[in-house]
Amino acid sequence: MKDKICFVVQRYGLEVNGGAELHCREIAEHMGEQFHVTVLTSRAVDYMTWEDRYDAGEECINGVRVLRFSVEHPRDNARFNKLNGRLMGGRRIDEAEWVKEQGPFVPELTAYIREHKDEYRCFIFFTYLYYPTVEGIKEVKEKAILVPDAHDEVFLRMKTYKNLFRMPKGFFFNTEEERELVFKKFHLKNVPCFVGGIGIEVPKKADGGRFKEKYGLSQYILYAGRIDVGKNCHKLFACFDLYKKRNPGDLKLVLMGKEIINVPQREDIVSLGFVSEEDKYDGMAGAKLMVMPSRYESLSIVVLESMELGVPVLINGDCDVLKGHCKKSNGGLYYTGYYEFEGALNYMLTHEKERILMGKNGKKYVNDNYCWEKVTENLKNLINITK
Repeated sequence: MKDKICFVVQRYGLEVNGGAELHCREIAEHMGEQFHVTVLTSRAVDYMTWEDRYDAGEECINGVRVLRFSVEHPRDNARFNKLNGRLMGGRRIDEAEWVKEQGPFVPELTAYIREHKDEYRCFIFFTYLYYPTVEGIKEVKEKAILVPDAHDEVFLRMKTYKNLFRMPKGFFFNTEEERELVFKKFHLKNVPCFVGGIGIEVPKKADGGRFKEKYGLSQYILYAGRIDVGKNCHKLFACFDLYKKRNPGDLKLVLMGKEIINVPQREDIVSLGFVSEEDKYDGMAGAKLMVMPSRYESLSIVVLESMELGVPVLINGDCDVLKGHCKKSNGGLYYTGYYEFEGALNYMLTHEKERILMGKNGKKYVNDNYCWEKVTENLKNLINITK
């Protein structure tokens, strides 16, 4: 008889757009082959408001049992931004209030964990930052596994998280760089952990030519993800603008994802919004390279997907995780300022043989390190160790 395990995550669903949420969903689905899996989550789709969108109660998504709980109060952005501004400015705040306003505020979810904790072999919490993890782990420290999705940011200096990271029985990290950050930051020793990540699967028939024909494109670089200041997209726009002034030509920047900030209105920047899975992978396959300007990534699924498609990457070298992908794979280049951005981009655009070789290197790196068999086996071993 299969043991029961429980995943806890802030949002969950086919309509939810977010790396950590997709990570949770795909691992939950793959672990269903070995365990009875339940997911506890909110009814929200939008992390900016946390408003209830899904029906309350139980549903089944791709064979996984999902229990949804109402958000007792949606985020008051004015209130949250004021609190967050004080935090970012180095001023003292009420951290419990900040966590509640950060959301999603789902006390009924925490109550469920408390009341049903003996039914599950373990609880696997995704993303350290949010209310369900902060409050939920307190109830089941002795059987909690944390998938932190951590990067070196100001929130890790909060007392709330200093306490949180000492609670779990084990950790399931995305990369070695994330493990080193967490163990060093919180002075952890001899805590069971594995580096897991995610299994990367992309369509074998992704067709870049089909994408180019559909959208009238020829030569382009691609960004995929939330179009936001938090992803450094504003700096990407500035770099691309200066690049085109210094290097006139037909190169375009294509964007896929939700626009949180305004995208410059110009012919050489094409913002497609949300696209179908076919368009997503076709767009990756047809790109000269994938560009990822974010400083704060604990894995970056889209970077690994591009590598798996044989497309090299150009990434922000200030992000240790992304830089680690590049250095370990030889599957792309990194930059730390405009002139490195320009130099790396021009090198990749003018050295076709080397660009293709980077793509092959990246594909091998992903195949060697990010397959589902390895990920699920590592998580199963961690569950056995922390029993």
